[in-house]
Amino acid sequence: MAASMSKLLAPPHSQHAATSRRLLPPRTWFARSPAGRRVAAPPYSLVAARRVAASCASADRAGTTGLAAAEEEELDDLLFVRLSSDILQTELSLLTDGAPAADSSLLDALERRDSDGDRLLGETAAYPAAMTALYAACLAGNVTEQLWNFTWPAAIATLHPSLLPVAVLGFFTKLVVFAAGPLVGDLMSSLPRIPAYRSLTVIQTAAHWVSAAMIVYAFTLPRASTAPALLLQPWFAVLVASTAVDRLSCVSLGVIAERDFVVQLAGEGRPIALARANATLSRVGLLCETAGASIFAVLLSRNDPLTCIRLSCAISFCALPLLLFLGGAMNRLADGIFDHATSLGSLKRSEHESTHTTLAFSIKKKAEEAWATIRRGWTEYLRQPVLPASLAYVLVCFNVALAPGALMTTFLIHHGVSASVLGVFGGSSAVMGILATFMVPKLVKELGILKAGAAGLIAQSALLGAAVLVFLTGPVSQQGVLFVFLGLIVSSRLGHMAYSVVSLQVVQTGNPMGKAKLIGATEIAVASLAELAMMAVAVVAKDAAHFGWLATLSVASVAAAACLFCAWLANPTNELKRLFPC
Repeated sequence: MAASMSKLLAPPHSQHAATSRRLLPPRTWFARSPAGRRVAAPPYSLVAARRVAASCASADRAGTTGLAAAEEEELDDLLFVRLSSDILQTELSLLTDGAPAADSSLLDALERRDSDGDRLLGETAAYPAAMTALYAACLAGNVTEQLWNFTWPAAIATLHPSLLPVAVLGFFTKLVVFAAGPLVGDLMSSLPRIPAYRSLTVIQTAAHWVSAAMIVYAFTLPRASTAPALLLQPWFAVLVASTAVDRLSCVSLGVIAERDFVVQLAGEGRPIALARANATLSRVGLLCETAGASIFAVLLSRNDPLTCIRLSCAISFCALPLLLFLGGAMNRLADGIFDHATSLGSLKRSEHESTHTTLAFSIKKKAEEAWATIRRGWTEYLRQPVLPASLAYVLVCFNVALAPGALMTTFLIHHGVSASVLGVFGGSSAVMGILATFMVPKLVKELGILKAGAAGLIAQSALLGAAVLVFLTGPVSQQGVLFVFLGLIVSSRLGHMAYSVVSLQVVQTGNPMGKAKLIGATEIAVASLAELAMMAVAVVAKDAAHFGWLATLSVASVAAAACLFCAWLANPTNELKRLFPC
């Protein structure tokens, strides 16, 4: 059978047959071993190849007869296949016609796979486990902070029926943040990340304890007859200092988390992952605000303000070890990425210190460096390509009256609002903010990121305007008017949080990583200046009866922010088109 098949595949006997032969490797024959297994024959040898070559050469010299004899001799070792020219032309034509289509389809599949891989890469954080640790740290820290922010104004409001003590505390706190904001941003850029984070956490907790101790001490003293007499008390001065340190530590922790940690953990060139991380951080903060308001309402409805202060300190003390642990765990899960940033910052700092070794202890030199840092922070802030978006955020910060905060809490307590209403008001405001974080991605998808920010500002200004009209036309002492007034403020938090998420993304996209913390700290300082101005107005007003003026100024600032942002959006620059092509 093998011989007959070889004869069928053998070329015809002609003089030109040798030119049309293809020498193929010999077939691998398998023999049966005594055990019944198939055993491969020995490989093709060079001796057989030389013998074939010699026989082919002699066949060419001897003619057709010799060629036939050589073929019969080597028939069992070689296979000769004749390649027809028609078959070759057909195969070549098929390859020529089908190759581009096959190549294009293959390239399309590869491009689709690459695009899908890039899309998945852009949506996934570089260090997801470390990002989860960051969320947990923000959750633990914000719960204690929000609870304290609801507790201390209620305690101060019971000491004296006036807006003046709360306004003075807020004024000096914003003043310290405004003055020291750029310095803190530059200092955070030069210090080791994780040790700085842990140190600030300890400082903030200690400031909580000192403030609580001063308030508890104030309840043991006789009540001051007038508000100025209360402000002149020594414990109040210590309270102002500790509150300022608390707020400055909180701002520094926020800058580290939002402008440094989240950007590095999300990864470079991953805007979708960064946007999702920003939205998650916003939800964590709002969830903590809801929890803080709810816990405060429960505590205040069952206990006096002094007991609420003590419980708040206990919660802060319990959260401190957890925060310190999560800071180290975040760095370990990120493969020590913050250690690399620390080494670079330490190198720059050592070079800077070696240059000024002789003047290291000069107070004048330190003051000049501090002023240069502040000036550089303001210069970089004013030069950023997305300055109108940041200024609109600053104008929104003028709204200190129509927002769940110290002034609103004091105003409602003075109007006899129950603790349950206060808790529902603060909690529902935070819930609206959480809803905004889910609504923003859909708005951005439909309108684009800049138009989504404009929509948030317009909605907030319209709802706050309606709230002011209700406040000015109807007596807030009536329960129905009060609920409508508070409901409009709660609804406005939807637009407020939408623009907060959008503006954070815009500022992060428009500024380089090396200047993010300095510009971010300066932006917070400018926002504190806005709040400082409103607190100064509150100090002048000092009576709850003048709350309407504060509300009017608040809604006017939000309307101005909407006008500024819409004007910037209507006249885009080339840099804006490059940063946000859609």
